[in-house]
Amino acid sequence: MPPPKDVVKIAIQMVGAIPQLIELQQTKPLASVLKDVCDAWSLPNAERYALQYADGRQTYITESNRGEIKNGSILQLTTSPDQEAERLYSGIQSNNLDVKTDSLKKLASLSQDVTFAQEFINRNGLKQIFSIVEEGNDTGEMLVHTLKAFMELMEHDFVSWETLSAAFIKKVVSYVNMNAVDASIQQLSLSILENMVPTSRLLFELVKKEVTLDRLLTHLQVTDAQLQLKAMALLIALLLAATDAERRDMMDYLREKNIRQFIHKNIIHSSEPLGDEMAHYLYVLQSVSLNLCERRMRTSMDPYSQEQRELLQSLRQTAFESEGEAPASNFSTERRRSLCAKEFRKLGFMNNSNPAEDLRRAPPGLLALDNMVYFSRHTPNAYSRDHFFEELFCICIQLVNKTWKEMRATQEDFDKVLQVVREQITRTLSLKPTSLELFKTRVNALNYSEILKLRQTERLHQEETLAVPVLELRERLKPELLELIRQQRLLHLCKGTLFRKISSRRRQDKLWYCRLSPNHKVLHYGGVEEGVLSPPIESLPEKIPVADMKMLLVGKECLHTKEKSSGKQNKDVLELAFSIVYDVEEYCLSFVAPTRYEFCLWTDGLNVLLGKEMTSERTQTDLDVLLSMELKLRLLDLENISIPDTPPPIPKPPSNLNFCYDFSHAEQ
Repeated sequence: MPPPKDVVKIAIQMVGAIPQLIELQQTKPLASVLKDVCDAWSLPNAERYALQYADGRQTYITESNRGEIKNGSILQLTTSPDQEAERLYSGIQSNNLDVKTDSLKKLASLSQDVTFAQEFINRNGLKQIFSIVEEGNDTGEMLVHTLKAFMELMEHDFVSWETLSAAFIKKVVSYVNMNAVDASIQQLSLSILENMVPTSRLLFELVKKEVTLDRLLTHLQVTDAQLQLKAMALLIALLLAATDAERRDMMDYLREKNIRQFIHKNIIHSSEPLGDEMAHYLYVLQSVSLNLCERRMRTSMDPYSQEQRELLQSLRQTAFESEGEAPASNFSTERRRSLCAKEFRKLGFMNNSNPAEDLRRAPPGLLALDNMVYFSRHTPNAYSRDHFFEELFCICIQLVNKTWKEMRATQEDFDKVLQVVREQITRTLSLKPTSLELFKTRVNALNYSEILKLRQTERLHQEETLAVPVLELRERLKPELLELIRQQRLLHLCKGTLFRKISSRRRQDKLWYCRLSPNHKVLHYGGVEEGVLSPPIESLPEKIPVADMKMLLVGKECLHTKEKSSGKQNKDVLELAFSIVYDVEEYCLSFVAPTRYEFCLWTDGLNVLLGKEMTSERTQTDLDVLLSMELKLRLLDLENISIPDTPPPIPKPPSNLNFCYDFSHAEQ
């Protein structure tokens, strides 16, 4: 019977105690639940404790959020928010720097929780934060924790940003303007100013005056991606909070300083990937710039100026009017308008009759027109072709048919074929072909067999580049797995195999069977009748003691391969032939395996009996498969965890062994 919906099964843990597994009744007051938990651990004063999630953000459990607890959640018993707030409020005022730093670090972590934040702010804790920043000269770890705690507390909107003192703001501004200061401090300071700017005109003017655009451009040139991001965020906040006139002046100044160069050189072309936040800020910056351009355009030129008309017509003519064709001006007015509208639609314009209207929207605005004109003038041949995608499709659909035949695929293999084709296209594009013809040549050269070879090479390379501990584990596993393969080979010999005798007259009607005794000491063999698949070992009259076996011969080394026969048959015999040399007279027992698989298993098994290494290709294949499976099983719990190249240091031995039990007293 399923549990009621208002009951969840959870675990509650506490340092130094055995966890409790309870069924939490959501209708039961949280104070009563805490009382029961504390009683189970014999803890007095249950009101001084609280529950919080054991992992993640470690949010405190309250009556308002307890409904979010799910089955299987792990909670921990900890100090209540009011008790913790009181303790940290005292700790950040301590004269002991270690206590003060640890308290600020803990405060920065707990301030993410709204319940704790309210308790701390109610104790006038922000005043102490202001005091540490305004009066302190520290620019190290303590300041980082202080600024982070301030940011987290302000995120809950219990206090207005307008209540900040001028002294506090100027101190934060000074960290932004310093040259020699920790990057984390500058990042936090920039974030504080960014949040401050939109809240009031007074704060905007103060930050705009104290943090110059030159200083923000300096931060955009650093290699620290997070510092670039925070500087860009403050720049955008200032632009958005400014009046139209202020925004225009700021953008004019940024253009004079060539902000595009800063962005392209230090952000877009940097080694760090362009994150979602930075991409958003760049988009907003472009929108602000283009909006200003559009406003200027609307106030200074006709909605469809002669300059725009000429540019748009030049785009159309470059794309569609070749030298051998009659220009559109030779047609009637209606015919010319219809033809121009059709051609503008092909170029991607939505308003075919008046394409200039499309340029009113920002983005893209006039920037799109400038780029298209540049494209048409500098690469006219490429611009006049509108058929790249269609040509690419024709190449790829023919590739699908070619790969289908190479894979000998059926209807059920359609998805597999498409996976191979996708890999062929992706690998070819990674080579950056400079033309469709070069792409076609390279993608067709990358046939199915080449894909298989590349996959095999990459798999081997991946195994070769494994972490050092994994490689060591691989080497340790090899002896155990090789022994497993040896046992399998001997087991196959004990089961036995049916062989055919091949004479010089190519008569293949004689059958004989060979198998190893269960104790691995004797080979039994003898002729059998057609239709007998697995004769009992007692019916095989001939015997060869394993102790008398001298060596194993394969291929051309065997005498029976020298008999005259046709070329094809002789080649087959060479690939499947092996012989056992035994006794002091060095007699030979000759074999021709029915398949390559049997040849590998028998030669491996005989080598094991002779105390030699297994040399067939099947051994390496089986070993690779077993190693791969065993490694995956052993490393299953370490998925997505980086494995260090060196082992962790061995801890020092204890100063004494008094914790060991002395059994001598028990014997007395």
